[in-house]
Amino acid sequence: MTLADRDDTAAPIRVLLVDDQELIRTGLRRILRPRDGFDIVGECSDGSEVLAAIAETAPDIVVMDLRMRNVDGITATSMVRTLREPPPVLALTTFDDDKLLSGVLRAGAAGFILKDSSAEALIWAVRAVVRDGAFLDPAVTGRVLHGYRHPAPTRAASSAPDLTDREADVLRLMARGRTNAEIGTELSISEVTVKSHINHIFTKLDLRDRAAAIVYAFDHSLVLPDYDRE
Repeated sequence: MTLADRDDTAAPIRVLLVDDQELIRTGLRRILRPRDGFDIVGECSDGSEVLAAIAETAPDIVVMDLRMRNVDGITATSMVRTLREPPPVLALTTFDDDKLLSGVLRAGAAGFILKDSSAEALIWAVRAVVRDGAFLDPAVTGRVLHGYRHPAPTRAASSAPDLTDREADVLRLMARGRTNAEIGTELSISEVTVKSHINHIFTKLDLRDRAAAIVYAFDHSLVLPDYDRE
């Protein structure tokens, strides 16, 4: 079973594409096809066009390039987050964009994926953001979080005093990029229970979303970036 086959949705996922290169947008259209459950409802060539496009098309997700000529992806993401009901933003980037990635997470993006990822990985990432609220490409997660987070004192690997043991387990798996369904399977609990634990985690730790929870997990040494484990 491929990544693209792992999650079928009843209704098409409405996608707004934002990239200043028409060639990239064409490639994204060919990957996010109607037969795989996607509906490209709009396209923008610059971040300055995003708010109007969202108002017109009501997308479920914005797939956002970070480097654009006028209004870049970080600024555009910040603008999206000011909306009353903002759609999640999945940032597209290249491997050498660590500073841009940390910036777009601070701006409120739900996650990021590398532009050279496979078509199946992109499909999976879009679905994961719409379904679970976040997707961080494991290839660069450790490096990006190292730049994202503020310096924090070294803590024990189990440091999450406000969480139950099970909530801490859920947070660790979130930080490793697991979806709710995968967390449920790994911990032998239902997906509904996973969602309940995640809501408790957000409330107890005063976190706004899944991406913030992932940052918290790395900041408090619940998990270690890949480069720290080598």
